[in-house]
Amino acid sequence: MSNKKTKIIQVKTSSQNQFIDITNEIISCLEKAKIDNGICCVYVPHTTAAVTINENADPDVRRDMLIGLEDIVSETLDYKHAEGNSTAHIKSSLIGNSVNVIVENGNLLLGTWQGIYFCEFDGPRSRKVYVKILSG
Repeated sequence: MSNKKTKIIQVKTSSQNQFIDITNEIISCLEKAKIDNGICCVYVPHTTAAVTINENADPDVRRDMLIGLEDIVSETLDYKHAEGNSTAHIKSSLIGNSVNVIVENGNLLLGTWQGIYFCEFDGPRSRKVYVKILSG
């Protein structure tokens, strides 16, 4: 597989916990790469943020996912991490720091209702997302 240069997407978050749809930014990277077939890897280089693929038709899904994560990862436990953001590290690990999407005929093979989301768990912050598109 040959590859093109890694692209960087800058993301500014506005709240502590937030899902931001970055699908269009990923599509823009793909268009600039001029790759017909291959893999698009989206990677978040932060320990308190993540990336996921989920429904992008109903904004309530993002809200519900954040509420669900809040329920799973309690703020009231006796965490020892000095920075006070242990819950953000846990949420990041649960969601994951990368996703891969098949590229076919110049398009991301996302499902009808799917979008790619940057997940902030320790904001607001300025963040990076790396996009690597491999042809093959």
